[in-house]
Amino acid sequence: MSTNTDVLFISHGGGPMPLLGDPGHSEMVDRLTEIAATLRKPSAILVISAHWEESVPTITSGTNPPLIYDYYGFAPESYEIRHPCPGEPALAVQIHEALRKAGISARLDDQRGFDHGLFVPLKLMYPQADIPCVQLSLVSSLDASTHLAIGRALQALDYDNLLVIGSGFSFHNMRAFFAPNTPEIQASNEAFEDWLEETCSDAGMEESERAERLTHWDRAPYARFCHPREEHLLPLHVCYGLAEKPSDSHISATILGKKSGMFYWGTATLD
Repeated sequence: MSTNTDVLFISHGGGPMPLLGDPGHSEMVDRLTEIAATLRKPSAILVISAHWEESVPTITSGTNPPLIYDYYGFAPESYEIRHPCPGEPALAVQIHEALRKAGISARLDDQRGFDHGLFVPLKLMYPQADIPCVQLSLVSSLDASTHLAIGRALQALDYDNLLVIGSGFSFHNMRAFFAPNTPEIQASNEAFEDWLEETCSDAGMEESERAERLTHWDRAPYARFCHPREEHLLPLHVCYGLAEKPSDSHISATILGKKSGMFYWGTATLD
């Protein structure tokens, strides 16, 4: 990983709710704004979003991608949110080439817009919308080792002052979000969060063991309760594959009543 690259996995909350003043997202909003204030302002941002899956890794390459309001049932203002950040086609091409050189089939998409996995957190972090952005899809197989390999391929990127954001959620059981937070649910949530923090942050752990744990993440305590489907966890795998070292900071926030984590690899002090 280039010393000019910061890598950040975030828990991005529920749909547009963080932008609508929802009290269950107040800690998340605070953490993201604090992080953005601490980091150096990036020249460009690459976002791996939990809300985009393709058969091969796909990269937005348009000059001015539109927004995709990929949620439903929210107030009308949710569909009027604006975050007119430009694309960065040159970075998209570099990402495509890095994946190709690693033997990973990928494609560029100059028509697709930015989904809420990008524009919701970035509207909180960088509301001026003046930083060029590129979005990278997950692979629809949802294979953990594939996403670690995508991250490793991105180590070849040579882009000055790049911020890579894995936009997912360390806890993503939709039923549990809206069920009573029983002691059993809370204990399950916390057990997985503790495992995830240890896995990503333990400086004494060999990288081979860290990668093995992330590859077989579903063996962790209450893994499938916390992630019935793993798409919101896999942006973390891309981030770790890129960094391939223990995280430098772990940031915790209670979101929708659940303990949630964020991880940062870089030179800033976020703790």
